[in-house]
Amino acid sequence: MPLQEIEVRIPESRLPADVAEFIDEANERIRNFIDDRPVRISGFVPSDFDQVYFALEAIAEQRIAAGDVFCEWGCGFGIVAMLAAALEFQSYGIEIENSLIVEATQLAEDYDVPVDFVCGSFVPRELEETAEAMFNSELAWLDARADEAYEQLGLQPCDFDLVYAFPWPGEEDVITTLFEESAAMGALLLTFGQMDGVRVRRKVAR
Repeated sequence: MPLQEIEVRIPESRLPADVAEFIDEANERIRNFIDDRPVRISGFVPSDFDQVYFALEAIAEQRIAAGDVFCEWGCGFGIVAMLAAALEFQSYGIEIENSLIVEATQLAEDYDVPVDFVCGSFVPRELEETAEAMFNSELAWLDARADEAYEQLGLQPCDFDLVYAFPWPGEEDVITTLFEESAAMGALLLTFGQMDGVRVRRKVAR
């Protein structure tokens, strides 16, 4: 199924004080986490949380999503999942690296944000071969192996009204295909790219 570009009106504004404080603290913890590790985790690069928050806020206020169930694919510290929860989405995060899940869980507890995180792959089991076929040496760090992440959540990709991902260069086609093949009709894919910025697409019928 194709994805349709959605124009989201994002008004110029300042972050709410509590959101700005949260993002500052999150960025500080991320810097400390990176500095304290002798070897950097492959594929872990923080997003531009300010821009993504404004996009989430616009999606919520303009009622662009079909519902309020949100998932962050490759959530890292879970910042975007927590921002979504603050905007009253029912929020989940999936991350393959357990040490990042530990940090995300602690941050959510410290700020009393209701998010469910699971350690595992966001690749749906039925699309494991599809993902592996699309991978090349540049994406070797991205794990295509499906596991029980969705079973742990008690949900499937088609249950999410809004999915967020931060694709690296060369990874966007994989993310797009996984979403096209697994998301429900009408679901939204929100991505952030260093070149394209925030992008919102909806799954539609051909």
